[in-house]
Amino acid sequence: MKKIRSISFALFYCLSVFMIFPKNAYAMHIAEGFLPMNWAAFWWMIMLPFLYLGLRSINNTVKDNVNLKMLLAMSGAFIFVLSALKIPSVAGSSSHPTGVGLGSILFGPTAMSVLGVIVLIFQAILLAHGGLTTLGANTFSMAIVGPFVSYGTYKLFERLGTSKGIAVFMAAALGDLMTYITTAMQLALAFPSAHGGVFASALKFMGIFAVTQIPLAISEGLITTLVFNLLTVYSGKELKQLALMQCKKEPELEVEK
Repeated sequence: MKKIRSISFALFYCLSVFMIFPKNAYAMHIAEGFLPMNWAAFWWMIMLPFLYLGLRSINNTVKDNVNLKMLLAMSGAFIFVLSALKIPSVAGSSSHPTGVGLGSILFGPTAMSVLGVIVLIFQAILLAHGGLTTLGANTFSMAIVGPFVSYGTYKLFERLGTSKGIAVFMAAALGDLMTYITTAMQLALAFPSAHGGVFASALKFMGIFAVTQIPLAISEGLITTLVFNLLTVYSGKELKQLALMQCKKEPELEVEK
């Protein structure tokens, strides 16, 4: 019980630290109308196939396991809360966590495209965080690239034999960082530098957010690990259904020789 209380307090503390920062800076989600229409349409077209695959993935997951719907909704809420917490960066911009690492580990990367697009639509409409024309680009960076990196990282560290905590931490942190690298590349492609082209522009955009995004990635890794630990305590049955926990052999089922 003391361990559970300690984890809960640490989670509350970390979230509180995020929330005390002011939120009046420009959002890292690409804002409404910021991308040229040809690039906005391009990212929409790239995003749609992943959205279809995500819908199929979620349907297959919850079809025979209705009790997983609550865990899926929690993953979506986790994304919404973390990605809405904006921390000011340089040049009047801002950075924020993404929250996609947890859901990627639990339900796979394609499912996050659906949760991500839902979260981004609500944030664009209710919080003026991002936009509808730029929804394809924002979904691709935060809900497609980020989740695939998180999932791949988790599986890699799992195969290397590391602990669950390290695997979850690295998955969440690297997924967060890759989201911002992707966003920087999207902006660089749309607005190449007059001197140095896309590469120089990408370095500029990545440099703007590096100061705040690296600490944020570390913080997101810690928070995701704490939440995962809580799930192992309170949602062990669901995690076993998702093949994330090894089912322990029940002593009473063992046959004595």
